[in-house]
Amino acid sequence: MSTLVDSPYSLRVSNLRASIRELGSCVVAYSGGVDSSVVLKLAHEELGSRALAVIGRSATYAQGELELALEQARALGIEPRVIATAELDDPRFANNPSNRCYFCKGELYTQLAQLARSEGYEAVLDGTNADDLKDHRPGMRAAHESNVRSPLAEHGLDKAAVRALAHELGLPSAEKPAMPCLSSRFPYGSKITSEQLQQVEAGEAWLRARGFRDVRLRHHGAVARLELETKELARLVEEPLRSECVAHLKRLGFAYVALDLQGFRSGSLNETLTLRPTS
Repeated sequence: MSTLVDSPYSLRVSNLRASIRELGSCVVAYSGGVDSSVVLKLAHEELGSRALAVIGRSATYAQGELELALEQARALGIEPRVIATAELDDPRFANNPSNRCYFCKGELYTQLAQLARSEGYEAVLDGTNADDLKDHRPGMRAAHESNVRSPLAEHGLDKAAVRALAHELGLPSAEKPAMPCLSSRFPYGSKITSEQLQQVEAGEAWLRARGFRDVRLRHHGAVARLELETKELARLVEEPLRSECVAHLKRLGFAYVALDLQGFRSGSLNETLTLRPTS
């Protein structure tokens, strides 16, 4: 018998739909990214009003991302519930250890599990895909502890398959770049504050408004280290864009602006870690 990842794409999607339908009801941890959007769309198609979308809102979630998530959901006929999370109040998160995401997701999933129990939903679902299982993802431990289900990963759908499915479903987020929470812009061990998160959000928004698609502003205290697609590096150093960028970031409070010549790569701050198997 073939493994899930070897199974035909159409069979995996069919089984995915069936597994969601069999739940009867669910809460979907929805962020507006392509993964959770696919889960929400399928849950809405299979379960209708018995699929509840919930967005966890905190300073680590960019305002622009919240607006896009709400816009997409409403276009699908879904009104998400927005709940407040307070991970910045937890020093275990704010001090930014390498397992920071465990405490963030723990805060969110604990709330979602309580909500599901109190309102009679059978399960909590997230957007973890099969590729995520290969990466440094401390938040998956929190998901396991709260019995959160990851239907995309369970049915062997990797990122490419998820994007293909998103196109089939007509989702606006089908080609949306990955946008992890803003806390991922800080080197492990450097304390995260709401003011610094605002600096990151404003700096990245400025760059995206000028056509830079995949961009990260890594916050190294007084230094803003910019990661762009390698094909876009030359454009940023052309005048007047270079001077405008430097001026804008200095207005935000940075003393220095650095351009990373390696270019954009998701999770670049994990390069400093010695990854160990997680239990």
